[in-house]
Amino acid sequence: MRPDGGDPIREAARLLAERRNAVALTGAGISVESGIPSFRGSQGMWGKYDPMEYATLHAFMQSPRKVWEMLSEMVSVCGFAAPNAAHAGLSALEKMGVLRAVITQNVDGLHQAAGSHRVIEYHGNLDELICVYCWKRYPTRDRWTPGAVPRCDCGETLKPNVVLFGEPIPWLAQEQAEEEASACGVLLVIGTSAQVSPACDIPRIAKESGAAIIEINPEPTSLTESVTDIHLRGSASEILRLLLKELSPGNDASPSAPPGR
Repeated sequence: MRPDGGDPIREAARLLAERRNAVALTGAGISVESGIPSFRGSQGMWGKYDPMEYATLHAFMQSPRKVWEMLSEMVSVCGFAAPNAAHAGLSALEKMGVLRAVITQNVDGLHQAAGSHRVIEYHGNLDELICVYCWKRYPTRDRWTPGAVPRCDCGETLKPNVVLFGEPIPWLAQEQAEEEASACGVLLVIGTSAQVSPACDIPRIAKESGAAIIEINPEPTSLTESVTDIHLRGSASEILRLLLKELSPGNDASPSAPPGR
């Protein structure tokens, strides 16, 4: 299904229009243009904070105040971020009836803010805090202030309701994500190399179930030669802009174009 000398944008748009049951798998790369740094790379969060020291459940239980140094930065950055054109592009694909769900590894809530309705949050969301002792939950805005460590009514330190290393993926999110992957006709992989388990299984499940894999990443990843059918190189916002243009009414790839056009 790789385009042979043709226009990969047009080929990707044709697949999306014909199958009309796409699912997107997104990662940190889609939110970089919103000012949220990725985790990997020299400028990423893990370049500043050792994940084994700051991002594991064990570290939180041992030294929650220290871990909140990193968490406070994440909450602050995500709290001021706004959806970018890539988030808006996926919302537009949903409105067109082309995209039916977003599976996101991000915890920033920007897909919902952009208008996407079916969002499976694989790693949770920073908008909620949870007590790992009594399991009471609170909106983050009600309990957290910059520089402070939020506490539960029971007196224990609250943790963002996100998945730290050493924690399992919420079973409902994992079940829904795998169901969507196994039933979709096209999987859009955007801003992620899907290396972390078990998120790495989602492209494989989709591929083995007969879906076409369209990867949107600036550079090749471990997926590119293993499962990707079409690799669209560039920023997520620019590639989605081009896809939406190709899918707009009047174009050959438009979902409303007559069959065989």
